[in-house]
Amino acid sequence: MIVDRHSKIAFLGMGLMGSRMATRLIQAGFDVAVWNRTATACDELIDSGASSLELAHIGQYPVILSCLADDHAVASVYAQIEPYLQAQQVMVDFSSLSVKQTQILAQQAAQKQVVWIDSPVSGGTAGAEFGTLVIFAGGDAQTIQDLTLIYNVLSQRVTRMGETGTGQATKICNQLIVAANSTLIAEAVALAGLAGVDTRLLAPALAGGFADSKPFQILAPRMASHSFEPVQWKVQTLSKDLNNAIQLATECELQIPVAQQALNQLQAHQANGFAEKDLATIIQHVEAE
Repeated sequence: MIVDRHSKIAFLGMGLMGSRMATRLIQAGFDVAVWNRTATACDELIDSGASSLELAHIGQYPVILSCLADDHAVASVYAQIEPYLQAQQVMVDFSSLSVKQTQILAQQAAQKQVVWIDSPVSGGTAGAEFGTLVIFAGGDAQTIQDLTLIYNVLSQRVTRMGETGTGQATKICNQLIVAANSTLIAEAVALAGLAGVDTRLLAPALAGGFADSKPFQILAPRMASHSFEPVQWKVQTLSKDLNNAIQLATECELQIPVAQQALNQLQAHQANGFAEKDLATIIQHVEAE
């Protein structure tokens, strides 16, 4: 497979991340066809130069990209397109899935002689918009190399982590750190406020120190000002990712109690009606306890 600017790309999933990634590919001159379960999510991209994808025609696209919500969503969409897939197509999944589901789908794709590459991303909506994502890839090394032109439009770095599923395992570890850290950041901001600190100064004051991180610089100011729009990370997304971490740890017979505690907090917050809200709203859960 040789990917060039004339390669036809099918892109499934126009959510917060997928829509921004598809926009970058369109702007870079790729021939992109887009699909989303709610078709209206594709309207702006079609206005920007994409074409509308009919799933029954997906066999016409050498490269299929997907960025969907979870295991169930990816499995459901794959079941819809499987009858139309053709040998030698490549499916690159940017979704964050469990390792087990990724391996199952990759095996199913292999039966159709379709190559599956798990390529979960990190960097949030800003990274998707500006092409500065980092990508953790799992699967065939040569295929990953052949996708360089596409990856270069979307990311600042792609690392092949190993065989199928290792990209997802890496993303799970990444999300474990981000999600668990978000609950700790919320506790720190809440504690600082109660101790008389102007919490708006926390991010610049701690910048460059050992407690600093990208999540801290994004979340702490939002938590301090209770400014939660626009949504950058959904609570339910991080809750799902942490659940995948707990599941993987169980399969590996490893106890990760800090992650479990963070998952309990996120699930409780989600159950209180914050599933679709920004991750920074976890400060409200901490303050209410």
